[in-house]
Amino acid sequence: MDNRQAIGSWLSGPRAAAEQAGADFGYRGEQLGLPEEGPGSIARPGRRLGALAVDWALCLLIAYGLITHGYDQATGNWALLVFFVMSALTVGTIGFTPGKRLFGLRVVALATGRVSPLRALLRTVLLCVAIPALVWDRDGRGLHDRLAGTVETRV
Repeated sequence: MDNRQAIGSWLSGPRAAAEQAGADFGYRGEQLGLPEEGPGSIARPGRRLGALAVDWALCLLIAYGLITHGYDQATGNWALLVFFVMSALTVGTIGFTPGKRLFGLRVVALATGRVSPLRALLRTVLLCVAIPALVWDRDGRGLHDRLAGTVETRV
């Protein structure tokens, strides 16, 4: 193996190196019984982050305008509270937040297809802690989704 191949495999990551060695991981969501593309497939990270940014901006605007009447350190705390309430209520009732709706995403329970309010509450608590949302499995699900038994899919 020459240096370019070694550097290329290192830059591509362990998954690409394992696939070159013959391992077959399949596509994201295959183990969960989800389609590879289109409606019902695993949401891509870009869409998920875009939806999160829209939701966070909306919560900041609500906290800034309705609660604190000006931006200070407490605005971020109020925005997190607004985000928690909005996410738990909307995901637990209709399956998506305003940002997820805008980006064509929906949260579904793997077992039943519909997210119960208790699952939504658990998912939202873990999402607000932030660390579980940064730990992903090979299907692209965050730890908060794994522990709540949910997955974020495309509509």
